[in-house]
Amino acid sequence: MTAAHRSGFVCVVGRPNAGKSTLTNALVGEKVAITSGRPQTTRHVIRGIVHREDAQVVLVDTPGLHRPRTLLGQRLNDLVMATLGEVDAVVFCLPADQKVGPGDRFIAEALAGLGAATPVIAVVTKADLASRARLAEHLTAVAGLGDWAEIVPVSAVDGFQVDTLVDVLVRHLPEGPALYPAGELTDEPESVMVAELVREAALEGVRDELPHSLAVVVEEIVEREGRDDGQPPLLDVRVNLFVERESQKGIVIGRGGARLREVGTTARREIEALLGSRVHLDLHVKVAKDWQRDPKQLGRLGF
Repeated sequence: MTAAHRSGFVCVVGRPNAGKSTLTNALVGEKVAITSGRPQTTRHVIRGIVHREDAQVVLVDTPGLHRPRTLLGQRLNDLVMATLGEVDAVVFCLPADQKVGPGDRFIAEALAGLGAATPVIAVVTKADLASRARLAEHLTAVAGLGDWAEIVPVSAVDGFQVDTLVDVLVRHLPEGPALYPAGELTDEPESVMVAELVREAALEGVRDELPHSLAVVVEEIVEREGRDDGQPPLLDVRVNLFVERESQKGIVIGRGGARLREVGTTARREIEALLGSRVHLDLHVKVAKDWQRDPKQLGRLGF
């Protein structure tokens, strides 16, 4: 007798920089969420889809839960909490290279309120960065943090137990048909993915104060007209990068525009791979003063 097909949504949560987006990409097998060593890289709910013959797992990668200091931070937390109420299971990421801390306890308390109907799988991420003794110690600490359905150590970098984690998730999903067409890896609009790729490139190698102050908005993606040279179509992609202060604008642009050109070169490669077409990327840096704390500007920037 053939096993019934299973499908459902799994929310991936954890404090900032816990490896959520890297794990999501590893499970999907393709890059669907941007990653960075900077905390709070993820600002939107990103869906990544894992396809198997017997199941379909829709991963919902969320911003890191944290004690907010700005209106943006509060809205990101609200987004995560709303998502938790709409999924079939939860993955709680706790990095093996860091001790269980107040941020993890804060999230564990929030997850405890979900009840038995929503299983929570505690996933110890970054297992490749911990010794066997440290990993065992961390697993014990995680076990004492809450009543988890299962605890799974993984490494998204070397693939350790990534397939095992998929098996665990499938076990906790209800029976049901596929929710997305075969081969579809995300349902994110192209404009959102493009904006995220530009932001990822802009975050590399910048000072600590910039990541939280940077927002990216795609103004347009249009095919250039009047071309009949037998070459693949050329897309004009116009993107605005918003920062909160003039000094931050200088950081993004760099001396003589060198930093912005580097961002453009890096992002264009990723965008061309995403869109399957040649791209002319037009980047503009603008100041939106204190946008993280301004409700009107937050709305205009998509938060």
